[in-house]
Amino acid sequence: MDHLPQGIAVFDAGLRLTASNHRYNGLLHLPADLTRPGSALFDIALFMAERGDLGPGDAARLAIERINLLTSAPVTVTQRLGTAGQVLEFHSSRLPDGGLVISFSDVTARVRAEEQLEQMNQSLERRVEERTAALRQVNGELEAARAKADASNHDKTRFLAAASHDLLQPLNAARLYTSTLIERAKSTAFAELANSIEASLTAVEDIMSALLDISRIDSGALKPAPAPMQVQDLLRKTEVEFAPMARERSIALRIVPTKATILADKALLGRIVQNLVSNAIKYTPVGGKVLVGLRRRGNRWRLDVIDAGIGFNKDQHKLVFAEFSRLERGARMAQGLGLGLSIVQRLVSALGLTLELDSREGHGSRFSIYLPEVRNARPASKREDATPEPDFGTLSLRVLCVDNERAILEAMEGLLSHWGCDVRTALSLKQIDRERLLEGWYPDLVLMDYHLDQTSGLDAIEWLRHNLGGHLPAALVTADRSPAVRTLAEDRGIAVVTKPVKPAALRAAISGLANQSGRGTRRAE
Repeated sequence: MDHLPQGIAVFDAGLRLTASNHRYNGLLHLPADLTRPGSALFDIALFMAERGDLGPGDAARLAIERINLLTSAPVTVTQRLGTAGQVLEFHSSRLPDGGLVISFSDVTARVRAEEQLEQMNQSLERRVEERTAALRQVNGELEAARAKADASNHDKTRFLAAASHDLLQPLNAARLYTSTLIERAKSTAFAELANSIEASLTAVEDIMSALLDISRIDSGALKPAPAPMQVQDLLRKTEVEFAPMARERSIALRIVPTKATILADKALLGRIVQNLVSNAIKYTPVGGKVLVGLRRRGNRWRLDVIDAGIGFNKDQHKLVFAEFSRLERGARMAQGLGLGLSIVQRLVSALGLTLELDSREGHGSRFSIYLPEVRNARPASKREDATPEPDFGTLSLRVLCVDNERAILEAMEGLLSHWGCDVRTALSLKQIDRERLLEGWYPDLVLMDYHLDQTSGLDAIEWLRHNLGGHLPAALVTADRSPAVRTLAEDRGIAVVTKPVKPAALRAAISGLANQSGRGTRRAE
C-alpha cells in the first residue's frame, strides 16, 4: 500500500484502525498515536474537527456527522483542511465483515484550477454584463441621436416646404405680372425693359431653386424612385427646353436619338441633365458645339454631355463641384453662383450612380453618367402628334383661380384675361360659397394653390368636384416640388404646375386641361 499515490486507511467493524500507508499519514498530518493500529475513527475525526478541518461548530458533533456520512454508504467527500488550503478527496466503502476502507487523494491542484476557472468565468460574465450595459447605453444614445436627427430632418423638411411657399410666392406674382407686361409691351419702347425684368426674375428663381434643391438633398427630403424609362423621352424634352438658349448663343446643340431603356428616377435624372446641358451651353463660346448622347459600356449606358467650351485642367476637377465655386474664366463668360455642378454631384450620389469627368483647358469637357440598362422592358412612351396650341381668345375658357395671396390672384387674372380667358378668382372656398361665385357659371378648369389657409389645394379640388358634379379638370399650383405631393396629385387626376409659374408651362397645362374638359376639342373642330 505504501506505493499507492492515495492514502489508505482500513478500519474494522468497531471502526478501529487496522492498517494504513505512509501516504495516509502524510496527507492527514495526524499525531503518531492516531496513526497506530487500534486508533478509533472517532478520535481521528475529533482531532481533525478540533483542528478546524471539518468546518465551524462543535467538534464532537462535526466528528459524529462525518463518521455517519462515511459509514452510511459508498460516498465521496471533498474537504479543505484548515487554513493551509490543502484539499483532500475522501472516498469510503464498507467491507463485507462490517469494516470500512477510506482512501484519501490530494486534489488541491484540480480544485484550484476549477476555482480559477470559475473566477475567470465570473470575471468574463461581469465583463460581458459591463460590455452589454455599455452597448445598451451606446445604442440608447445612438437611438436618441437618430431620433433627434429624424426630428431635425422632419423640421428641416417642414421648413423647406414653408420656405418654398413663402419665398416663392412673391416671386410667382412678379413673374405673372412680368409675363403680362411682356405681352402687352410688344412693339413698344418698354419691350426691352420688360424682357430685362423677366431675365432678372429668372436669375433669382434659378438661384433660389438651386439652394432649395441642395437643402432638400442634404435633408433627405428628395427620395429617389427608380423606374424603367426610355432615355429618348428625356432627350426630346432636353432639346425642346435648351434649343432656344443654344440658338440665342449661336451654339449647335446636337441631341443623338436613342432607343435605350434604363432604370432611374426620371425627375432627378432630368434635373442632372438640365444642369449639365445648361452649363455646357453657358460655358461654350459663341458658335461652338454641344453634344448629348448615349454610348453602351458593358451592361450599362453612358450618358455624355460634351461641349467645346473653355475646359479646365485635372487639378481643378474637384474645385468645379464645390459650392459657390467658379473658375475665373468661366465667371467672365456667364452669370451664376456656381451651384449647378454641386447639385449634380449630390443628385448622382443620391441615385447611387457614377459621375465621370474628362476635361482639358481649352479643349472642352465631357461629363458622363453611367446608367443601368433595363432589358425586355416596355415603359409607356408614345410620341403623339403635337396638339396645336389652343387660341385662348377663341376658346374663352372659364378659369377659376384659387390662391390665398391676393397679389398672385391679381397677376394670374391679368395674364389669363390677356389670353382671352373668362377668369374668376377667390382667396378661399368660403369666399366661393359666400359670394356664390359659381352660380350660373361653371368653370372649364380650376387652378388651385396647394397651401391654402384652412385646407390643402387637393382637398379643395375634391370639394369643388363633389359640389359641381362631374370631373372638373384641375391643376395644383405649388412651390412644393416634392415627389410626394406630385404623386398625391397624379393619383387624383390633378396636374401640377410649380411656382414660380412660367407662362409657357402654364399655357401647356391649360391646354391639357382644356382638352380634358372638351373645350379644346370642340373649339379646334
